[in-house]
Order: sequence, then structure tokens, then C-alpha cells
Amino acid sequence: MGRVINTEGSGQERTRLTKAVVLAIRELMRQTETNEKTYDLAAFIVLALKEIASTIDTSVAAWEKRGYWVKADRFRMEWDWTETLGERMKTALLAEDWPSVAQISIQVAGKLGDIKVSERHRLGTPWVGAWDRLKNPAKSRS
Repeated sequence: MGRVINTEGSGQERTRLTKAVVLAIRELMRQTETNEKTYDLAAFIVLALKEIASTIDTSVAAWEKRGYWVKADRFRMEWDWTETLGERMKTALLAEDWPSVAQISIQVAGKLGDIKVSERHRLGTPWVGAWDRLKNPAKSRS
């Protein structure tokens, strides 16, 4: 049996997630009232930020194996905000503190300001059902 090659690397996953977060923030800022879609959008941003944070260690593992400690640490520091802002947004969302959710969304948008998402993207609506996944993480795995 041959080697298993993972064609979907953590860098590609991070790129896809950052584009989806930018798209979700755009959509969240268009919301005029709090409804199910608003909860889904905010929850998706929380889940995506946590997922982005989880890809960092796999990305730097190869650098650390080769002794590129400075490069690995710099990369970790560059993406450290994802876990912090994800936790803050989760706390604000569960408390239904919408002004804080908006403020944190603006901070995330500032961090991802250089990410371009075309009008004809193929990302779809990945946030559908995210609120349920955030509230019941055990249920979403089965």
C-alpha cells in the first residue's frame, strides 16, 4: 500500500476558512434585525476562528522539525488572535451581547482586511446550522 497524501493541507483549509469568515462578516453587517441567520453567522465566525487556530500547530510542525524556531514562533504570533477573538465572540454571543459581537466582528474584519473574496465565489453559505453546532457540539459530531 502506498503513502497517503493529504491534498487538503492546513494552509488551504485556513485560506478557505478565512474567506468564509470574511463573507460571513459581510453578511452579518448587512443584518438589520436579530434572527436565526444572525445567530448562524456569528456562531460560524466563532467556529471558523477556532478551526483556524487548530490549523496553526500542524502548519508549524514541519518548520520546527527542521529547526526553524523563529519562523514557527512568528507564524504562531501572527495567528494568535484567532483563538482569543473566537473565545471573546463566543462569550458575547452566548450572552446575546450584540454590541460586543459587532465590535469583535469589526476587529476580525480588520485582521482579515487583505483577504479578497470575489462576487462569484463558490463558498456557498457555510454558516447554515452553525448556531446549533455551537450550542450542541457533541450532537454535531454524530
